[in-house]
Amino acid sequence: MRNERLFSAAAICGALFLAGIGIACSGDPKAAATKSEVTLDPNLYTVEHPDLFKLATVATRDLPTTLNANGSVTPDVNSTIHVTSQGSGRVVELKVRLGDFVKKGQLLLSIRSADLAGAFSDYQKAAADERLAQKALDRAQLLISHGALAEKDLQQAEDTEEKAKVDMQNADQRVRLLGGDPAHPSATIELRAPVSGTIVEQNISGFEGIKSLDNSPNLFTIADLTQVWVLCDVYENDLGEVHLGDTAEIRLNAYPDKTYHGKVADISRVLDPATRAAKVRIVLPNRDGSLRPGMFAVATFHSRKSQTRILIPSTAVLRLQDKDWIFRKEGPQQFRRVEVRTGGGGADGMQQIENGVKPGEQIVANALEFSSAVAEQGK
Repeated sequence: MRNERLFSAAAICGALFLAGIGIACSGDPKAAATKSEVTLDPNLYTVEHPDLFKLATVATRDLPTTLNANGSVTPDVNSTIHVTSQGSGRVVELKVRLGDFVKKGQLLLSIRSADLAGAFSDYQKAAADERLAQKALDRAQLLISHGALAEKDLQQAEDTEEKAKVDMQNADQRVRLLGGDPAHPSATIELRAPVSGTIVEQNISGFEGIKSLDNSPNLFTIADLTQVWVLCDVYENDLGEVHLGDTAEIRLNAYPDKTYHGKVADISRVLDPATRAAKVRIVLPNRDGSLRPGMFAVATFHSRKSQTRILIPSTAVLRLQDKDWIFRKEGPQQFRRVEVRTGGGGADGMQQIENGVKPGEQIVANALEFSSAVAEQGK
C-alpha cells in the first residue's frame, strides 16, 4: 500500500513537471530544489543562413590623439587697427558703414571740431610771433654790423626768435595731430583710414557728438581679413592633449561640406575663471574672404603623439534609440547585439570604438542590412 502511494505521488510530480510547473516533492529533496524556467535574451539573434552576412574583424591601428573644441572666427589682432579722433566735436558727414571695405587714406567721416579751430588759432598766432621775432633778429644783425647795437641785445633777439620758432612748430604739430593741414585752415577734421581693410566695428553714427579720448570708445575698427584667427575653448583637463604646432581641422556651420586646415599658433597661459578653459589660437588664410568674424567653428586637434585605437567599418555601427550598436558573432548561427561607444572617425571609412568590443572579434560588417534581415525573419 505504501509503494502504491509513492508511485502515485511520483506520477503526479512528473505530470506537473512536464506541464512546465516546478513543485517541491517531499519524497525527493533534489527534485524539490530543481526549477524549470524558460529565459529569452533579447540581444541574441539566431539566423538560418549566417553565410549571407559579410563579417569584419575588429582591428587596431596607431592613430594621432584627437580632441574637438568649439570656437569662433575672429580678426587677426596683429592686423586690426582702432580708429579714433584726437579732437572732440560733432559728426557732420559719415562716409562708411559697418562691413565696408576701405582703402588706406579713404575718408571715413568729417567732424566739426572746436579743438581743431583752437589749434589753428594757436598756430596762426605762433606763426605771427615767429615772423615778428625773425624781423627783430634781422634788424639786430644789421645794427650790430654797423656797431650800433650791443652784443647782448643781439643774443636776446636770437633767443626770442628761437623760442618763437619752437612755439610755431608745436602749434603746427598740434594741428596735424588733430587731422588738419596748417596750409589750409579749417575747423573740420577729416578722419581717414590709416590702413586698408574691412570695418568690423562701428561705434558712431551721423551727427553724433564725439568726446575726448579719455571717455570715448574707438569710432571704427578696421581689420585686414586676408588672415583670420579661430579661437577655441579647451578645458583644463584636455590641455595636455594640445601642443603648439599641432595640426587642426576646422569645420564651420556656414560651410558644412568644407574643411579648413591650420596649426595651433598659441595656447593661452591664463584660464577663464568662469569656464576653466584656455583660448587656443589657430591661424587660417582667408584670401577669398569667406571666413567672417563671428562664425561658429568646431576644431579637431590632431596631436603628434600616437595612440592605439580600435577600428571597425563605419557600416558595422547601427544607430538606434540614441545609442550605437554592433552585432558580434557568438556561434555558428548566433549573433549578439552589443552597445558600443564610438569615438572619432578614422581613415578609409573606419570608425573608432572606445569600448564594447575587443581586437580580433568578428562582427557583422553591415549592421543595417543584418538588422533588416532579422526583422523580416521575425515576422
